Amino acid sequence: MFSHLNLNLDNTLLLVFCFACFFLLIQIVYNLYFFRKIIVFKNKKSDYKPNISVIICAKNEFYNLKNNLPSFLTQNYINYEIVVVNDQSNDRTSELLNEFKKTYSRLTVVEINENVNHVVGKKFALTLGIKTAKYDNLLLTDADCYVTTNNWISSMAHNFIHSDIILGYGSYKKEKGLLNKLIRFDTYNVAIQYISYALNNLTYMGVGRNLSYRKSLFFKNKGFANHLHIASGDDDLFIREVAENNNVSIELSSDSHTVSFAKKTWKEWFHQKNRHLTTSPMYDRKIQYLLSLLPFSQVLFIASLVFLIYCEVSYVYWGSLIVIKLFLGYLINYPLMKRFNVNDLYLLQPFYELFHLFFYGILFLFSINTSNNKWRS
Repeated sequence: MFSHLNLNLDNTLLLVFCFACFFLLIQIVYNLYFFRKIIVFKNKKSDYKPNISVIICAKNEFYNLKNNLPSFLTQNYINYEIVVVNDQSNDRTSELLNEFKKTYSRLTVVEINENVNHVVGKKFALTLGIKTAKYDNLLLTDADCYVTTNNWISSMAHNFIHSDIILGYGSYKKEKGLLNKLIRFDTYNVAIQYISYALNNLTYMGVGRNLSYRKSLFFKNKGFANHLHIASGDDDLFIREVAENNNVSIELSSDSHTVSFAKKTWKEWFHQKNRHLTTSPMYDRKIQYLLSLLPFSQVLFIASLVFLIYCEVSYVYWGSLIVIKLFLGYLINYPLMKRFNVNDLYLLQPFYELFHLFFYGILFLFSINTSNNKWRS
């Protein structure tokens, strides 16, 4: 195999090959243990229709509200209200919401005066919205989100019959361009992580674009008191605190998905992801270790392959590992991507995975030296 190399280097290459096999094995076990749960998951069906308060926080969201709010106000659901918190907007948001109120009686608007001095982020606005809500069952989304069916509320709300927390999926609209594909691939990866962990009783987050929980649970936990000083965390840190093994449901039906428009520039996306990373150091150690296990094994697997190729090891060895890796990726991602409506990313998913690792590596290095505590829509 390594006849042109000395004995010590032979041993070194054999060790590297064994390491590559080990890192690949970690990925196989990880995929089968966690992501398999989503593949076999079946949504529970129920006719339960509790009273629902939908809460949306908005800061200078005139155009998003104009385009998106009607999709929430025209849901095929009788017993619900929409609470929009206008957080010190200086555009025409107030004027628009007042016009909507004339048409839609179920709309309630909470205005935060520009003179009110509150902590950065949307936690203050969200807390006011929750206090204003008439009903105990809350359904949260963002002003830049819309739904494509009028059954969104019913698809999420029926889970309250047996749970206090419902985790949904917030997707991004498919558009042209590489950046859009990478953002949707990243969103897909985040989703299969937090959802598969929840299915394994390791709930650590939800996404504010599509999340439900009870008002009573919120106040029992004293709201966001434990992390009020952090701009982010209204969805992940709060859910981490209140989630228990028996009070969380997952909803993945296509009717339950929300849709947002992805960032248009690399800079905007970078800042968005950097802000989200500010909360990850507050996750439980166990969750941090598990979340880092897959990307670290992927990086070390790639590094081992590069070393073997550089040392001109026979392609039979490193090539077989690549084939197994690709087979695993395509096998696991096909049913998952179909479930999350990102089938168009399937063929090039190995490329997106490589970029994903590179992007998060840069983001991690950048986040070590900087912090971002501004609420950006």
